[in-house]
Amino acid sequence: ITVEGAREIAAAEESEVVPSGTSANMARGLKKHMKRLNAPKHWMLEKLGGAFAPKPSSGPHKSRECLPLVLIIRNRLKYALTYREVISILMQRHIQVDGKVRTDKTYPAGFMDVVSIPKTNENFRLLYDTKGRFRLHSVKDEEAKFKLCKVRSIQFGQKGIPYLNTYDGRTIRYPDPL
Repeated sequence: ITVEGAREIAAAEESEVVPSGTSANMARGLKKHMKRLNAPKHWMLEKLGGAFAPKPSSGPHKSRECLPLVLIIRNRLKYALTYREVISILMQRHIQVDGKVRTDKTYPAGFMDVVSIPKTNENFRLLYDTKGRFRLHSVKDEEAKFKLCKVRSIQFGQKGIPYLNTYDGRTIRYPDPL
């Protein structure tokens, strides 16, 4: 075998390893990190507070229209000083969002969501201020039991039963009033 023949064989083997239409160096899946400077401005993060910001998990709210639980507990409510303390609070199941216990540190809480802390008997509703930033508004227990939702679409299901889809991913079936 000559040197040129060996090169041709090696080139043929390399071309067979990579399936057609893909590259060996392409990324797989979604990005798992977010740089702090790329985070939404309404999160109000300090520029020099580190390189990264918590990337919201997939959930009921869009990533640019939500606030991860870690930022609510650490930066807004000041119940924790570090990321690790937030994780321990969540894993002890002390935090509820809309009445359900959430242990995901980057769970996306959004507009009109109620963040409850049963141990301290506190309830907070996420609202926007006049500048479009999230504010945690303290609410009473009775008010925390309901939630206003924006209707995105109304459709008809089987046997003509109407249902509506809300902005936070809920589907509500209701009987026809006629």
